[in-house]
Amino acid sequence: MLSAGYAEISADLDSFLEENLRKELLRFTTAGSVDDGKSTLIGRLLHDSKGVYEDQLASIRKSRINRSGGPIDFSLLTDGLRAEREQGITIDVAYRYFSTPERKFIIADTPGHEQYTRNMATGASTADLAVILIDATKGLLAQTRRHAYIAALLGIPKVVGAVNKMDLLNYDQSVFLKLQADFEALAAHLGIPFVQCIPISALEGDNIVTRSSKTGWYSGPTLLRHLETVPIHANVESSALRFPVQSVIRPDRTFRGISGRVLSGRIRPGDSVLALPSGQQTTVQAIVSYDGELAEAIPAQSVVLTLEKEIDLSRGDMIVSARKPPRVSNRFAAMLVWLHERPLRLNQSYLLKHAGRQVKAKATAMRFRIDVAALSEHPANELEMNGIAFVEFQSSSPLYFDPYRRNRTTGSFILIDPLSNATVGAAMIREDLSGQKLTGTLKAAAIHKRRTGPVTQEDRQERYGHRAAIFSVQGDSKFAELLELALFETGFATVLLKAEQIPSPALSIVLRSLLDTGHVIIRSSGSLTLEEKSTLQSIAGESLFEITVPTSPDGTEEALTQALEKAQTLRVIKNVADQRKAD
Repeated sequence: MLSAGYAEISADLDSFLEENLRKELLRFTTAGSVDDGKSTLIGRLLHDSKGVYEDQLASIRKSRINRSGGPIDFSLLTDGLRAEREQGITIDVAYRYFSTPERKFIIADTPGHEQYTRNMATGASTADLAVILIDATKGLLAQTRRHAYIAALLGIPKVVGAVNKMDLLNYDQSVFLKLQADFEALAAHLGIPFVQCIPISALEGDNIVTRSSKTGWYSGPTLLRHLETVPIHANVESSALRFPVQSVIRPDRTFRGISGRVLSGRIRPGDSVLALPSGQQTTVQAIVSYDGELAEAIPAQSVVLTLEKEIDLSRGDMIVSARKPPRVSNRFAAMLVWLHERPLRLNQSYLLKHAGRQVKAKATAMRFRIDVAALSEHPANELEMNGIAFVEFQSSSPLYFDPYRRNRTTGSFILIDPLSNATVGAAMIREDLSGQKLTGTLKAAAIHKRRTGPVTQEDRQERYGHRAAIFSVQGDSKFAELLELALFETGFATVLLKAEQIPSPALSIVLRSLLDTGHVIIRSSGSLTLEEKSTLQSIAGESLFEITVPTSPDGTEEALTQALEKAQTLRVIKNVADQRKAD
């Protein structure tokens, strides 16, 4: 009987764990000005959703602050530091976990004080949703705008405006509607796509877990119901493959695997992939895990890949989608949140950590500093702690990145002080500057170091990151436009030439001029005569790629894939060993 009881308990436990694993996980952050009631809100949410253990409640009731015997002070459930309890404010980022039958949750409880802006940026960096508290008796404050701006900056797509302390205003509908209109206007200005405003009282528990009869005029969801039902779009799954290499595993001569963690996209055996920085292309042979071979690997999974070709790969390299490669550049612009007491200095050397790589980098120019309270931009040359600015960077070796708005994982990095090893900044990449003019201090340095003599092909290749070439597209002219856009979006300096734009006598001169200046030319024509083909071959040689566009949609997709694969062979990236010596 005893063994049967244990078997039943074990089966129930396995069933519970399996059901729990199937639940979706929502990560959300909370923010609000001081005394907006944020800690009380989270404590109430945890308590009313049965996310607090009895011993925690007993400890709160016995605490020095709550010995009066009155109602439970729910803020004590989240204010864990002694300094927080004594001052009645949140200082550090606290992570809380709870679950309901519908979903699992991780809360990043972040501070409201302006001096702890860096903590809010840290806590919100992985959030799918932000809950921003608004004190109904005070309206939208400077900190409300600051928190909404940081949510928008970090790419959080969904924001809840929790209008708190409605009990102090007798649940006045007009007050809520006014604050809702103000907050929605702020969100629209910042480009936040999805906003839900909810009238609540954290102290009384109105519209937190259960609907309140005191707000009969409100027909929307309670806070918990909204958290349980809001769609979670896993953008990293639909994005292009990004797989930073952690190590190469070779236990014997029969096995060579590339270990790492899938940052975005999905990968399956048979997929065509590109290795960076070498630019070599191969096919995934198998996906190996602790539990054996997998049919597919998804974001956040750590796996080992075996490849058909034995490509030279090592830690810091990246395996990416052959059809949608990332930007490859050592010059880029990013929104920077400064985290350290010592201000950011231009041209000072820092360590930049990005997607498993660590390189040297410096800020070369500061375009503007953000006044978050007024949502305005101002010129600046240095950045103080908790400040936010748009900054241009140069790294000692290229990064493989995507703009932050497309991929939050490969579009972000941190800066580290090489002497103290302290994390001093967090940044979101906005622009690839490899094809733009030099600005600020970098421009002055370039003029100072200017050599005599003409610009060479090697200079142009280093600037653009690729060799010049001609793509001769025969067939649908729309395909040529699509190809140019795809190449342009992945960092190539492109020019589209249609056959009717240039008469034959001038064709040779124009093509040679564009090739000499390092461009990738897409020449569109209905068909190609033998004379025209001979002319193109004499000009471009091995850098001529002919593409005949099929009439079927499936054939068009295949032709585009093949063209992009050919383009990757034009990439010019320094050898990793040489880069490490330079570092």
